[in-house]
Amino acid sequence: MEMSLSAMPSNFRHWAKSVPVEAWALPFGFLALLGLLILPVPSFILDLFFSFNIALSLIIVFLSIGVLKPQSFSVFPTVLLFATLLRLSLNVASTRVVLNFGHEGTDAAGHVIEAFGDVVVGGNYIVGIIVFAILVIINFVVITKGAGRVSEVSARFTLDAMPGKQMAVDADLSSGLITQEQARARRKEITEEADFYGSMDGASKFVRGDAVAGLLILIINIVGGVLVGAIQHGMTVYDALARYTLLAVGDGLVAQIPSLLLSIAAAIIVTRVSGETQSLHNQTVSQFQHSEAWFLTAAILGLLGIIPGMPHVAFLALAMVSAAGGWMIMRSRQQPVAPVDDTKPPPQKELGWNDVEQADAIGLEVGYALVALIDAQRGGSLVTRIRGIRKKLTHELGFLIPQVHIRDNLELRPEAYQIMLNGVCVGRGEVKPARDLAINSGMVHGELQGIKAKDPAFGLDAVWISPAQRDYARSLGYTVVDSSTTIATHLNRLLQENCALLLGHDETQQLLNKLAVSNPKLVEELIPKKIPLSTLTQILQNLLQEGVSIRDLRTVLLALSSVAEKVTAVEELTAVVRVALGRMIVQRFVQPGEELPIMTLAPELEQVLHSVVARMNNGAVPIEPELAEGLMRNVNQAAREEADADRAAVLVTSPTLRSWLSKVLRPRIQGLTVLSYAELPDDIGLRVNRSIAVQPRQVTATAA
Repeated sequence: MEMSLSAMPSNFRHWAKSVPVEAWALPFGFLALLGLLILPVPSFILDLFFSFNIALSLIIVFLSIGVLKPQSFSVFPTVLLFATLLRLSLNVASTRVVLNFGHEGTDAAGHVIEAFGDVVVGGNYIVGIIVFAILVIINFVVITKGAGRVSEVSARFTLDAMPGKQMAVDADLSSGLITQEQARARRKEITEEADFYGSMDGASKFVRGDAVAGLLILIINIVGGVLVGAIQHGMTVYDALARYTLLAVGDGLVAQIPSLLLSIAAAIIVTRVSGETQSLHNQTVSQFQHSEAWFLTAAILGLLGIIPGMPHVAFLALAMVSAAGGWMIMRSRQQPVAPVDDTKPPPQKELGWNDVEQADAIGLEVGYALVALIDAQRGGSLVTRIRGIRKKLTHELGFLIPQVHIRDNLELRPEAYQIMLNGVCVGRGEVKPARDLAINSGMVHGELQGIKAKDPAFGLDAVWISPAQRDYARSLGYTVVDSSTTIATHLNRLLQENCALLLGHDETQQLLNKLAVSNPKLVEELIPKKIPLSTLTQILQNLLQEGVSIRDLRTVLLALSSVAEKVTAVEELTAVVRVALGRMIVQRFVQPGEELPIMTLAPELEQVLHSVVARMNNGAVPIEPELAEGLMRNVNQAAREEADADRAAVLVTSPTLRSWLSKVLRPRIQGLTVLSYAELPDDIGLRVNRSIAVQPRQVTATAA
């Protein structure tokens, strides 16, 4: 009983209409394969399927030639599987027809098999067997075996190279050479390439097995046909052998030729260079345009053509064709360029806002001799080290350090580099890519042969040495680093010193958004109702400027919330926050349970400075030059003595003087930290190592 589509349930009709036509192709194709395997098929249906099999094989071959990249034809392994199943199903169906109706004549299995048995091999079954055997050898031994080996090696190399390619993408992304979308696309392409070659490694086994199956099916058809013809239909052994062998050979050829075409398609796919972005036709045309090769070929063919006994017409004709091809290639390269009309200036594009480029937050410009240091494929490790620095500083300082944009600058010296912050150069240096830098830390016992230099990061005496001297230099007490480490260390120091320049309103808002997840009420009540976002940004910048981490943003906001309605000045708010973060500030200089070694100002000097700060007018302090000079000199000397004793130079003073002294002394005295008494936790023990005093025309730094 037939049921029309209109008589079906409404939900099924809706589903059937919503499914596209191409979605039905694979299910019905699979049912057709099952039908060929199980049900008897008329000969004219076999002709249609055999013709379709040949057409499908030709389409696959031409698609393999035309694709731009191998992975662009990613469905090829699956298509290869279905084509192999179709061919084997046709072998089963044709075997059933040949054995049942072969005694009726050579057209009993269809006209396609008859044509291949009569026309292709001339009706001679011995010639047919030989031709079939040659095709099997070509397919199995040459093409399939070679393609399988190439697939196996390509899959192995692609999988081995996959981690390196992923790291290269991450390096380009971290250095700002590509965007996040481009990195995502390149990662997807790398994954697809690995999956494709892995699938091709397995798909090549289908073709190899199909070639073996074709040979076995031919033998089975011949033996089975002789038995059926001689026993069931009373034919002589010779007639049965001739009849069924011819049908079996025709059946084998009509299946083996599409199999050979698919093997060629698989070989074309796996032997393509994955990096190329041209079709095989374009690659061949562009890479065969070498006129010298054509002329040399024409000359050799011409010499062979004039040798007595050689086929003169064939060789001389080919020599003329080769010479003509070389002449055409040479002429195409020497075609005159059309004159340019200089009277009409080229149209100029109007400037727009898209032409305005913002300065990078962090930039690293290198000379051309240092480009290899940022190329991971050439062994460069600078990008990896910079990524590590960003990760470390982000954890220590408490906010995300922006990406470092690396680019080459031809205006720099070949071995020079410069570090930019917000478009301003904050540091320069030179390195020797082929050498190591041996830094004199002050505890060395020997001299090194090399190029005298200064460490770019800290200005220490150093020597550029060959890598062979590395172990010897370390044995003498030198600190030895390579060029990438030298640049990375310099960058790390400059970022630590200038980290306040990297924090803006957007970064502060990102920190607040992150804190609001765990402390929503605190953020909502304080920002921006009581304290504007700009004020909070200035407070955080002040903390970073003096090397104080802002990781504990919750404590910062809690401290501000207690005084937000009473205090509005940024300096005073910063002082309140510093008191709340006192334990975090001090832990950099002392271990738990130990005393903190400090320097203090003599009471007389501190009293004088209090009176000076009290007369401050709009941030300007009217300090006497002699007093300022003596203060700077004595504090600098005390700080150097503390550093020589392997102790941190920590100057502790009153809260009133701390901010002003820090602004005056820290930029001029390296390694100095200025704290107030209020910032010191109550449970921290103190040990006063030096009390600094200043007298007219006399420097005094007495030990306590």
